[in-house]
Amino acid sequence: MDFDVDESAVEPLYPDGLASPEDYWKTYPQNLFGNWTPDQVLRSKMLTSCSDAQPCSIYNVEVKDDGHFNKTAGEKITTVTADSSSYQAFWNELRQPRPEGIRIRAFFVNNLSLNVLKMLGTTYNVEPFFFSSSTNWIPSRYQEDAKAGVGDHITVTLPFICTMKKPGSRSPSVSSVGSAKSLRKTTQAHEILLQDLLAIHMVRGKKSSTIISYHPISHLQKTSAKRLQSLVQRTGDSVYWSKLFDKSKDPTFVFLAILWYALYAWDESFEVLYRHINRLESKVLGTNDINLTRELHKVQAYLLYYQQLLQDFHKSVDFVKLTPNPAMHGDEDEDHSKMLLEREVDNLLSEIGRLEGQRTMQSDRLKNVMQLAFATVNIEDSRAMKKLTEASMRDSAAMKQISYLTMIFLPASLIASVFGMNVAEINPGTYETLSHYAEATVSLTVLTAWLVIAMQTESSFWPKGRRRGPPLDDQPTIIVVTPPDP
Repeated sequence: MDFDVDESAVEPLYPDGLASPEDYWKTYPQNLFGNWTPDQVLRSKMLTSCSDAQPCSIYNVEVKDDGHFNKTAGEKITTVTADSSSYQAFWNELRQPRPEGIRIRAFFVNNLSLNVLKMLGTTYNVEPFFFSSSTNWIPSRYQEDAKAGVGDHITVTLPFICTMKKPGSRSPSVSSVGSAKSLRKTTQAHEILLQDLLAIHMVRGKKSSTIISYHPISHLQKTSAKRLQSLVQRTGDSVYWSKLFDKSKDPTFVFLAILWYALYAWDESFEVLYRHINRLESKVLGTNDINLTRELHKVQAYLLYYQQLLQDFHKSVDFVKLTPNPAMHGDEDEDHSKMLLEREVDNLLSEIGRLEGQRTMQSDRLKNVMQLAFATVNIEDSRAMKKLTEASMRDSAAMKQISYLTMIFLPASLIASVFGMNVAEINPGTYETLSHYAEATVSLTVLTAWLVIAMQTESSFWPKGRRRGPPLDDQPTIIVVTPPDP
């Protein structure tokens, strides 16, 4: 809401009780929601995200009062183009009174155009936040205009994860890949996960209700309006759901059936992700490539994001449970319908809990694989360090040999230096001879070697485990005997 807007600017253009022109839908949302100023609508991108370049396709589903689905209406497809005669015909169709005996009419809109958005919003008094949250992929759930015995509006915008084949890939045949096993591997390689959106707005009424399903424009093979419409249409052929629709007049059961589609999509996604983690685990066991850890971390990040999406899914289903249909207030079937709805919602919540358990299991397994990858790399590093240590020890042995040679020549060099002193005490008349030099050099060398060996705590000259010096048992014992007192 813009707090700087003048109070008169937030009044509807056509208040209740005043006549409106034929094309008043073109001013939506200001014609019904004056607080949605042009600047706010522009910032919400609800209108700018719509396109009239491609025709808008609308698929219908109708549920009769007896709980059966109208197959004729399910085969109907309405196409609205940018031509004035096309969208004017759709507007006239929306204004026609709904036939008797129709409990629910659902619109599954593909490639939502600007004109269709304004006409649907005006006809069914749809809060603009439904379109703004849907076009911006904002998770939301809310109830508005609830009146006991009359009805309300509920909205659920739910991002979820689905599977699709990789763009540009085609399904291989068994003959082209050789065997069923290789077919399975080839098929798995072409599966990817992507985020999809389930955006549903429902107008629940006493006599008839309306569902509007928004489907974002995308070049990827996400859930189209046609696919979701066909799946909802098939629920009418299900024995289980047919009994529910027959037992209760509450239209919320159809709304709940649409939410089950997101659950099935999550199931398929976790199955694909499970196979992907299996392949990564096999690679980690067979190699120590550090690049695999990056892929593992990416999958772990996706799993953390999926945790948030599953929490939103759980909250959305809880919202359906906590917002019973006010149109059922005072109805003789109210308590029974509420009991059935709570049971079905609890079943869906139980399945969502199972999905969360799968996500946790895959996350823990991924952590285990990452620990295995790091352990493998650490083992290889330890082996490399061992080789470096062995090389260092060989270098130390060579240096020790050089030290021994230096020890031999050092006394000789010292004596040569001493004998080379030109002082009277040593060289008064050149009496020193080579034999004297040899005697002094050998004696000092032996003394130096003895000192080096004697000062070492561990030496190859000593037996292993023996300390320098005589053992404690060989030490002389001195006993002092004191004479007895006289």
